Amino acid sequence: MILLASQSSGRLATLRAAGIEPRVRVSTVDEEAVLEALRRRDPGAGPAQQVQELARAKALEVAGRTGADEAGIVVGCDSMLEIDGVVVGKPASAQEARERWASMRGASGTLHSGHFLVRTADGASAQGVSSTVVRFGEPSPQEIEAYIATGEPLWCAGAFTIDGLGGAFIEGVEGDPHGVVGISLPLLRRLLAQLGVTWTDLWGAPSSAPEAIA
Repeated sequence: MILLASQSSGRLATLRAAGIEPRVRVSTVDEEAVLEALRRRDPGAGPAQQVQELARAKALEVAGRTGADEAGIVVGCDSMLEIDGVVVGKPASAQEARERWASMRGASGTLHSGHFLVRTADGASAQGVSSTVVRFGEPSPQEIEAYIATGEPLWCAGAFTIDGLGGAFIEGVEGDPHGVVGISLPLLRRLLAQLGVTWTDLWGAPSSAPEAIA
């Protein structure tokens, strides 16, 4: 059984499209506290380390409250956009999303997605980061305002999606496009293999319980 420690509809849809039906259990991790602890340990931690640490915290938190009857592999993920040397997550307001898009228009950034897998039976784990270069288009101010009004940019890293309304504003990517959604399928397949799980064995395997658990 795969337990997805994320409320991201994009990650869930990506897994389902790939033939995997996970259970969903959203983590309750305080992300700012996790990042602050990382900064104290390593003041120079870059975006790849940050998303990896958040993915790890989320996966372990969910694994810690998973019962013996729910044995499987917990998948934790987190994403951040790095642009012009600055690391950004979800915008806190419409104005922040507006400013973000003003800096992204016609530019390129790197979307880092951390992955951490833990096997609940014995605590074995595997981890990795997917980094994909994203080339942004040049939407007009009116298009940006209309996009922000939908609310979509406010709940995703970098204030955009590639698999939703924001996809029309992305000119191209260099790397795994699934990583931009927030879960890299090739990387996930390799990490699962490290834990003894064959990707194709997951195809069509039904979830053993309701999809979402708060």
